Amino acid sequence: MCLMAFAWQTGDYPLILLGNRDEFHARPTRAAGFWTAEGQPDLLAGKDLDAGGTWLGVTRAGRFAALTNIRAPGAHKGPQSRGALALDYLAGKETPKDYLQQLQSRRDDYAGFNLLVGDLQQLWYLNSQTNQLQQLPPGIYGLSNASLDSDWPKLQRLRAKLADNLNAGADVLLDLLSDTQTYPDQQLPQTGVSLEWERLLSATFILGEDYGTRASSLLKMDKQGGIVFVERRFAAMGVALGESCWHLAGD
Repeated sequence: MCLMAFAWQTGDYPLILLGNRDEFHARPTRAAGFWTAEGQPDLLAGKDLDAGGTWLGVTRAGRFAALTNIRAPGAHKGPQSRGALALDYLAGKETPKDYLQQLQSRRDDYAGFNLLVGDLQQLWYLNSQTNQLQQLPPGIYGLSNASLDSDWPKLQRLRAKLADNLNAGADVLLDLLSDTQTYPDQQLPQTGVSLEWERLLSATFILGEDYGTRASSLLKMDKQGGIVFVERRFAAMGVALGESCWHLAGD
């Protein structure tokens, strides 16, 4: 993923997470679904068919993970795919804290990343650049391709919109991810890409012929372990490809 906002333990739902995955349209991807063919029938996630990992997923037991890259052209490129980070947690048994502690010592095997892993009781965060492990207290957060709650305009805007719509339905929440507004040059971050790219990437929903928003997702979990997962998929220039929705019962 490249942008998300999430509310953790703030109301009736332990987790409400919204996110957009931005990627080159030519990169092969499998729509979200259960990974039965891979021997993980309880895992619900999309799949990067190039490297085999995922950017957002949840299990029937309530384990969830979300990943963004850190935009830093020219930085160290690890030999392993970042998509494996979310997948390995989802397929494993470690607690969120234990998993990230083990990852800290081998983070250089991957290009820069932000990783959220959790369950119904706890949510942990690791930024590979700082290598600081954090258990997140209740609150509303935003995460993109820098660090948690950075001052990027699209991140701040999406986080504020989520805060104003915590009791909204799935369609309203997902529509928050469709904002194509870009921002003045003086508000843009300087991440090492060209100004043209900074302008393009400044939108919540990125419209492009070659690169853009490929999927908008909602993950919502209730206190009984019930899960709602919705994925909207898009082609170049935001052309809608379809939507899938799952409602998984809890206790």
